[in-house]
Amino acid sequence: MIGLTIVAMGSSAPEIVVSATASLAGKTDTAVGNALGSNITNIALVLGLTAVIKPLLVSSTTLKRELPVLLLISLLAVYFIDDSYMSRMEGIVLITLFVLVIAGMALLSFKVDKGDPLIAETEDEIPSGVSTKTAVFWVLIGLVLLPLSASFLVDSAVFIAKYFGISDLVIGLTIIAIGTSLPELAASIAGVLKGEDDLALGNIIGSNIFNLLAVLAMPGLIMPSALDISAASRDSLVMLGLTVLLFVFCFNIRGTRRISRLEGGVLISSFLAYQIYLFT
Repeated sequence: MIGLTIVAMGSSAPEIVVSATASLAGKTDTAVGNALGSNITNIALVLGLTAVIKPLLVSSTTLKRELPVLLLISLLAVYFIDDSYMSRMEGIVLITLFVLVIAGMALLSFKVDKGDPLIAETEDEIPSGVSTKTAVFWVLIGLVLLPLSASFLVDSAVFIAKYFGISDLVIGLTIIAIGTSLPELAASIAGVLKGEDDLALGNIIGSNIFNLLAVLAMPGLIMPSALDISAASRDSLVMLGLTVLLFVFCFNIRGTRRISRLEGGVLISSFLAYQIYLFT
């Protein structure tokens, strides 16, 4: 439950705040690019690197339930972006689904098989010996620094984009997406090095679900507007394709249910090819 919600929400906080900041600045393409690019980076780069370090076993029944949810939400996101416009109603639908998914995951966590390895792994992630005052202090520090750093990130990225003649969409898909995906990279590598494969996968799956529901909802809720046509014809399809590929790797016909080093290499190669295509 913690790995799929609290850890994932915490590592998705940069994307949410950056998307809101970009939307308030009228940079809808940057906000949408951040959501799509973060999911692409999470699957192709973060999971790819993690699998190369150590092949990932998919053993948790919880993760087997979350992957189909991610695939369905990805299809919905592609459908919403297909008309190259993010409306306020689409934003409302996405944020409502976000609340429902959180509530659903909370309810399902009470029914999870006690033998599920994710339970023991996520319990190990709960901090111990931390006072309430200390926890509240760091939450407040984070609430101050996160929006400030998000504002600096968006303003600087827009400056770079204008200097090099890069579109707002591409800057959101690349520099901002990679920057805001660093928490997922750190959490996933730390998880796999400790042998907690399901926590590493759960972090990415949970983060991607939140990106498409909470992060993608921001431009629709804050600044409904037309999008760069490439978001529909290129980037959303790349995101969906990588999600399908992850699904295939986790539930392959050989029945091994693991992401091997070779498959991790395929994901990394896909990420590099996509980045090269964007800039050339």
